[in-house]
Amino acid sequence: MSIKLENISYVYSPGTAYEHHALKDVSLEIPQGQFVGIIGHTGSGKSTLIQHLNGLMKATSGKLIYEGQNIYEDGYDMKKLRTQVGLVFQYPEYQLFEVDVLSDVCFGPKNQGLSKEECEKQAREALELVGFPEKYYKQSPFELSGGQKRRVAIAGILAMHPKVLVLDEPTAVLTPQEVDELIATLKNLKEQGKTIIVITHKLREVMELADSITVIKQGKVVGNVLKKDTSERELAQMMVGRDVVLTVNNARKQQVESEIMYKAENLTTVNDYGKEVVSDMSFEVHKGEILGIAGVEGNGQSELVKLMTGLMESTRGTVFFDGEDITN
Repeated sequence: MSIKLENISYVYSPGTAYEHHALKDVSLEIPQGQFVGIIGHTGSGKSTLIQHLNGLMKATSGKLIYEGQNIYEDGYDMKKLRTQVGLVFQYPEYQLFEVDVLSDVCFGPKNQGLSKEECEKQAREALELVGFPEKYYKQSPFELSGGQKRRVAIAGILAMHPKVLVLDEPTAVLTPQEVDELIATLKNLKEQGKTIIVITHKLREVMELADSITVIKQGKVVGNVLKKDTSERELAQMMVGRDVVLTVNNARKQQVESEIMYKAENLTTVNDYGKEVVSDMSFEVHKGEILGIAGVEGNGQSELVKLMTGLMESTRGTVFFDGEDITN
C-alpha cells in the first residue's frame, strides 16, 4: 500500500468551548498507482484529511503509514514525506510566486539541492507533462487564467518527482473547457503511474476519473466503493444521509408560486476604476427557493453578491426585500 490511515482522529481546540472533532477514526487505504476520489459536502472534513496525508497536520490519535512506516514515529523525515506526497491547494495562488513560470516551477527542485541546470530540466519536463505552452514560460503566473495557474501549481509539485499527487477541489474556479483540459491532464498523469487523490464534491468528475471513491460525512468515512459498483445518486445519498430524488421542475413550479422575498430591477454598479461590472441585472427569489449565481471568475458575481447584501452601492436600479424598497 502507498498510504494507509488507521483510526485517524483530529480535534480542533481540544479542551475549550470551541472544541471540534473534524476527523473521527478515519481508516483508509490508498493503493499505489490508483486514482482515488474523496468526496463530501462542505465541512465534512475533506480538507483536514488531505493535510494529514503529507504531514502538514498531525493527527490527535491514530497512525498514518507511508511505505510501511508510521510517520508519527520519532525520527521520521517529514521533509521527505512532503516531497513524496505533493499537495496542490484549492487556490493555486497560495503556491505561486512573483517570478516567471519557469522560475516558479524550479523552486521545488532547487530546495532539493539540485543545480540550476537540473532544476530547469525537471521544471520543463513537469510543465510539458501538464501540457503547459512554452510561450508562457517567461510570463508571471499571476497573469494567467485559472486553468493555467492550476497547471503551473501542479507542475511545481511534479517537478519534485512525487509518488503521490493530492489535489484539493482542482476544478473549483475553472471554465468548462479548462475542466476538460485538467481532466485530460490527470488521466495522462495516471497513465504515467502516479497515485492521484482528488478531493471534490463534483460527482460527475469523480465518476469520470476515479478508480475508487471514499465518502466522508461529519468527519467519518461513511462509504468506500469502487466506481464500477456505484452511481452518482448513491454517492449523493451517502453524502447527505438520505435518498436524493431529482424533482427540480416540480420544486421550481411550487417556488415561483410562493411570495417574492427578494427582487432586483436593473441593478447596476461600477468598480473603483469606473468600469461597469454589474449591468441592468434583474431577477427575483421566491420564498423557499435557492438561487445559484454562476460565472467564470472575474465576471461580476462577487460584486453582485456585495450589492445584494449592501456591501456595495448601486449606481442604478432598485432592490426590494420582502416587498420593501431597500435600495441604498
